[in-house]
Amino acid sequence: MTDGTARGAGIPPGYTRLAGAADAVGLATLAGPLAAALGEGSFYAYAEHHPAARALQGRGTVYAVPLPDGETRVVVRRSRHGGLLAPLTGEHFLGRTRAPRELAVALRLARAGVPTPEVGAYATYPAPPIGRRADVVTREIPGALDLAATLAAFMAADDKRPVLRAVARLLAALTAAGARHPDLNVKNVLIARDANGDPEAFVLDVDRVWFDEPGAPRVLERNLRRLARSAAKMRRLRALPLDEPDLLWLGATADELAAAPAAER
Repeated sequence: MTDGTARGAGIPPGYTRLAGAADAVGLATLAGPLAAALGEGSFYAYAEHHPAARALQGRGTVYAVPLPDGETRVVVRRSRHGGLLAPLTGEHFLGRTRAPRELAVALRLARAGVPTPEVGAYATYPAPPIGRRADVVTREIPGALDLAATLAAFMAADDKRPVLRAVARLLAALTAAGARHPDLNVKNVLIARDANGDPEAFVLDVDRVWFDEPGAPRVLERNLRRLARSAAKMRRLRALPLDEPDLLWLGATADELAAAPAAER
């Protein structure tokens, strides 16, 4: 098994170091608005205090806001630990944080044809007494909801298959890329509509994604197993309308798509 994604391997093409922060990198085409947002002290502070901010719940509060250019809409997330130690470690990281790697992974996924929101920027800041905090800025996908919200809001009485097929296509794309997401859950899959009005699925929070052998069946198996655990938990806690027959259909469809040529997915 391999993971060729470099950690902190420099600034990717099309990105530049931003003025006004010790460690901030963003799209060169948005350098001005991003630097202006950093003038608030951090991307998260800018988003948290913006009068047009829309709060989204995930691992901590995430904000959808316009950048200072008034045109570009983004989602700003403060990086946080998960797992059992999360209450202790919270948003404090040692070293450079996972933000540079998240940018590298998102670019690698995009090159491999895996739908994931474009990372517009990241910034890390000192977090006394030791460590650092990090913010990640991604482009907002208009009208998108996470998988749990999509199913709960719209699909309880409707045919879920078009949405599940979109998720199956995402799972097949992750498999083809060899991308294993150890935190793939119903909140980390985003559902939007494409130009034809059909559901399209995007993967979120890719900082912990690692790369196995492209096309390996174990990649699909592990990603699907993690998603199924999340669905079962949400079904118990919030009556998520995603049951075992749905998950079996999802797995069979993803397996079929993973075995098909890319052009037929």
